[in-house]
Amino acid sequence: MRRNDPLSRLIDGLSSLKLTLLCLALLMALVVACTLAQVELGIHLAVERFIRSFIVWWTPEGSALRLPIFPGGGLVGAVLLLNLIFAQLRRLELSWRKGGLWIMHTGLALLFIGEFATALMQVESNMAIEEGQTKNSSEDYRRMEVAVVDETDPEFNDELAVPDTLLKSRAEIADASLPFKLRVRAYHDNAALSLRGPGDAPSPVTSGVGVRMSFQPLPPVSADGDRNTAVAVVEPVLKDGSSLGVFLLSNGLGAPQGFISEGRKWRLALRLRLYRHPFSLTLKDFRHDVYPGTDIPKNFSSLVRLKDPRAGDDRDVLIYMNSPLRHGGLTFYQACYGNNDTLSVLQVVRNPAWTLPYLSCLLVALGLMWHFGLMLRKSLGEASP
Repeated sequence: MRRNDPLSRLIDGLSSLKLTLLCLALLMALVVACTLAQVELGIHLAVERFIRSFIVWWTPEGSALRLPIFPGGGLVGAVLLLNLIFAQLRRLELSWRKGGLWIMHTGLALLFIGEFATALMQVESNMAIEEGQTKNSSEDYRRMEVAVVDETDPEFNDELAVPDTLLKSRAEIADASLPFKLRVRAYHDNAALSLRGPGDAPSPVTSGVGVRMSFQPLPPVSADGDRNTAVAVVEPVLKDGSSLGVFLLSNGLGAPQGFISEGRKWRLALRLRLYRHPFSLTLKDFRHDVYPGTDIPKNFSSLVRLKDPRAGDDRDVLIYMNSPLRHGGLTFYQACYGNNDTLSVLQVVRNPAWTLPYLSCLLVALGLMWHFGLMLRKSLGEASP
C-alpha cells in the first residue's frame, strides 16, 4: 500500500512523467527565447540569461526593478535531473534485464551534470598571434583587470592583477607585494571617453593622461564583435595616508600611465584579463583557403610551434577547423584571422569537464545497445520453433 505522507507525495511528484514533460516543454521554450534574444544580446549574454541562470529576469525600460518572469535553464535542468534520478530509483528494478535502461539513465544524468560543471568552471579567452610571433598568454574578451606593474628592474617586471570583480566592489585593495594600497573611486564596465571641455566640472583625476579626459557611463554592450570601453578611477595611497595621485584608467587609452615612489617605477593599466601559460606557441604559418574560383572560405589553419619545457614538448602542430590543439588542460580552436591573412586568432578554452558529454553519449549508446540487444534476443527466441 502506497503511503500518503508529505514525503511520499513529494517523491511521487519528483518522479512523475508529467514533471518530465513539463521540464522538457520549458527547456524548448527557453531554447527558442534564447535563440531570438541572441540578435540583441549576443550569444554569450543570451546563454547566460536564459540557459545558465536559475531565474529569467526582466527589467522594465526606464526602471531599476528586476522581475522574475520564467524559470531559467539552470533551475529546469536541476529539477529534470532530480526527476530522472527519482524515476530511476523508484520505477526501474535492479536487474540484468533492465541494465541497459540503468546505463542510459546514468548517461543522461551525467550529461546534465556536465553542463552544470561547464557553466561553473569553463573559462574562454583569445590568443591573437602574428606570423613569426611567440606568445605564452591569452586574453579574456569579456572580463577586465587593473595591472599594477613594478618596472624598476629593466630585466624583469613584477605585476599584480586586480580583477574587475574587486574593482566593482570599490574596495581598497591591499597586497603584501605592494608598498601602497589601491583605492578604487569608480569603475564602469562601459563608458564614452572624450576630451575635457572648458565648461566641464572639476575632475577628480590629478595624474596621468586622464587629467585631460572625461567619461560618460554607458550600458555594457554584449553583441558579438562589440567591445566595452571600461573605465576605472583609482588612487594609490601610501601606508601613512598620503596620495600618489588619482588616475583614470581605461582600455580605450593607449598611453602608458604610472608614477615613481621611493625610487621604484610603477605602471598602471586597465586591460583585458590576462591568462599566462607555462608553455608558448609560435605561429609559423597561417593559411586561408577558399573554394576555387570564389571568395568563399574553405578552411583556416595555423601551423604553430609548441614549446613546453616542463613537459619536454617541442613540436609542430597544425590547428584547423574541427581539429583543435589540446595541451596543458587547454583547448586551442581556430577562431578567425586578420591583417591580410598574417594574423591568426585562436580561441582558448579551459574546461575541466569537457570529457563528460562524450562519456555521457558513450553510456547512452551502450545502454541502447544493451537494451535493444536483449529485446532482439528475446524476440528471436520467441520466433524460433
